[in-house]
Amino acid sequence: MSTVDDRPSVWVGHITLHTNCLNESETFMQKIGMRPIFRNDEVAVLELRGGTHVLLLKQDSPGEGNADFDLMVEDLNETHHDYAARGLEPSEVARGDIHDSFTIRDPGGMLITVNSTHVSDQPV
Repeated sequence: MSTVDDRPSVWVGHITLHTNCLNESETFMQKIGMRPIFRNDEVAVLELRGGTHVLLLKQDSPGEGNADFDLMVEDLNETHHDYAARGLEPSEVARGDIHDSFTIRDPGGMLITVNSTHVSDQPV
């Protein structure tokens, strides 16, 4: 049986998030579903679905504003319920034209948007 891989040939390798509380941010990322890959005193690397790595970079001051990336999950409502049960205090779900979404705040202060999926129906 021959299969054709119609997936795009590129993907995101690394994204970064600066944090003034590396330990807490690393634990937080694991709670929301990331897998730990590497850790030292200045950086923690965690893996997302598809192999993208989040690099948590230690900084002295707390972050503020929105993260430079967002996340996407298969079942937004289930994920929202799970995060709330874990005490992660997600915002209410906002219903949109393309995505439904909610936000969570990383311990370092950055607001991360979690979106419903928009992966195409193309075979993977």
